[in-house]
Amino acid sequence: MAHFGYFLSCEEHPPAALIEQARMAEQAGFDALWISDHYHPWNDRQGQSPFVWSVIGALSQAVSLPVETAVTCPLVRTHPAVIAQAAATSAVQLGGRFRLGVGTGEALNEHILGTGWPEAPVRLAMLEEALQIIRNLFTGEQISHHGRYYTVENARLYTLPDEPVPIDVSAFGPQAAESAARIGDGLITMMPDRALVERFRRGGGGAKPVYGGFKACWGPDRQEAVRTAHRLWANERLPGELGQILPTPRHFEQASELVTPEQVASAVPCGDDPDAHVEAMHAFVDAGFDTVYVQQIGEDQQGFFDFYRTKVLPRLRG
Repeated sequence: MAHFGYFLSCEEHPPAALIEQARMAEQAGFDALWISDHYHPWNDRQGQSPFVWSVIGALSQAVSLPVETAVTCPLVRTHPAVIAQAAATSAVQLGGRFRLGVGTGEALNEHILGTGWPEAPVRLAMLEEALQIIRNLFTGEQISHHGRYYTVENARLYTLPDEPVPIDVSAFGPQAAESAARIGDGLITMMPDRALVERFRRGGGGAKPVYGGFKACWGPDRQEAVRTAHRLWANERLPGELGQILPTPRHFEQASELVTPEQVASAVPCGDDPDAHVEAMHAFVDAGFDTVYVQQIGEDQQGFFDFYRTKVLPRLRG
């Protein structure tokens, strides 16, 4: 049976609002939480970007739901040895209810230190080496590592959970899915792509869990909801690798001028028709996903959670 989670958007909301949304998600009956990890929002209209590890610490004291980063990039902006410590501490705070979601990142967040932005195949190789370091540190042993991309000397984690933190790998294409099957404990992807899930399972993923998510914009006026979704998240409809290579929110704003409200409306469930929201969830379940996360776009979070508590989650579980 599939589970249903809520996706906390660090790009849209300050820390206190994220904590309150997590409480509302638990009260509404959601099973788990995702939280994004960004240095910048995608555009200035979104307007926020708190440090995810601080927010996770607060979540551990506010809710009893499992939490996962969706996703952290342990490649450039933050060294994998530091990510290992952050993840281990988060798992301790959450009593083992933490999963580390990782991916190869976006220039938007990772270029800020002035280093070059590697091509996708190089980032995949960096991710594999990074996960080797993180898993070695999860053993609690002192490690040194002199690899192609990273150096670690005499590092040891002293604050560790009882079990190593599971690491799920984000993938959007066939090569990345096969890599995720080989090096990950699960798969994260943002489209209900049955072929990608099957490739992950055939490539070694087997029965490992698959997680997916989408955005919605609940509201009593569908056209207003479409306008809100287009204003805040038109960047979601940019094609190809633009999401990985554009370096600043301003560049995303410029590119998003090519995205129409109609394109957003065709991809994002907008309005208060339960069928549209249930259908979006079912698309992932039918494609073989184990857990599906939804993010409400905009300020009316209470209305969204009331709607899902009364009109959507009961149908999904019925």
